Amino acid sequence: MAHISNPDFAASVLTSFDRQSAMHLIKASMPVVEHGMTEIHVPHWGGIEQQHGFVHGGVVGMIADSSAGYAAMTMVPATASVLTVEYKMNLLAPADGEKLIARGQVVRSGRTLIVTKAEVFAIKEGKETLCALMQQTIMVMHGKSEK
Repeated sequence: MAHISNPDFAASVLTSFDRQSAMHLIKASMPVVEHGMTEIHVPHWGGIEQQHGFVHGGVVGMIADSSAGYAAMTMVPATASVLTVEYKMNLLAPADGEKLIARGQVVRSGRTLIVTKAEVFAIKEGKETLCALMQQTIMVMHGKSEK
């Protein structure tokens, strides 16, 4: 893994995550923040279901995007921020379980672009089922902190 540009990356990521109203809206938490990797957990509840009772694909996309984006944020200096410029996601199975876990990971970290991936798992009766796979490109915005 690359050099740690911000020794306080975990605090920066968690502070940013806490400012995201969208994550609060879906009752998401971020229990894992490591250099180059994060996890977002979301309980399955009625407010995020689609018409078949599965977690909506838009919510699956939200947590995949955010987990991988925050993995990228662990790689940048404290004076920079990150922004998603592209992602492609495959929905592999229904998001059906007691909770979802999105695991974001840096694939390649560059000065301007960071390539990431995320896997989203539905947890049902202790068993993990891969329900989505995403690849993402992140733009590093040097000298531009979050608001």
